[in-house]
Amino acid sequence: MGVPAVPASAHTALKKSDPAAGAKIASPSKIMLTYSEPVGYPKVVLTDASGGRHEANTARAVDNVVTEDVKGPLPAGVYTVGWRAVSADGHPVTGEFTFTVVGSPAASPSSAPASASASASASASANPAQPSASPSASAEPSSGGGSAGWLWIGLGVVVLAAIGGGIAWARRSRTS
Repeated sequence: MGVPAVPASAHTALKKSDPAAGAKIASPSKIMLTYSEPVGYPKVVLTDASGGRHEANTARAVDNVVTEDVKGPLPAGVYTVGWRAVSADGHPVTGEFTFTVVGSPAASPSSAPASASASASASASANPAQPSASPSASAEPSSGGGSAGWLWIGLGVVVLAAIGGGIAWARRSRTS
């Protein structure tokens, strides 16, 4: 037969992100995730070290790129991006990574507050492990609900078509 061999373990993977995992950057206006193949039903959650959410809830997929807008400029600190999408073969793919925003929209006016700010920033970055489990937990249920909604709509269409077909068959068999 002329069927090409495809590796069984070839699932969609996150190839690149902007900001990149581990990056130290100024506040981004959006998050861009590039996958190895087209994806659907994207969900992106952006949380700070205290669990506050900063995504605009506008995740959209075009081919293999998902873009999510960020709500306002982010203050300095460590942020976690939790993501979920459905690959072309129907399998959900999930993951997370962190990046750090350096600087702040309200920069310190003198060097004395800057040292206090540096120690506050150090204590914030020493504590990012606790809330990092939170983004993937909050990303999964809400994105699962979106694809489950489409599943229920599809199931409803199939049931209605079956009922309509049954009615048409019953009418046709009466007239025969």
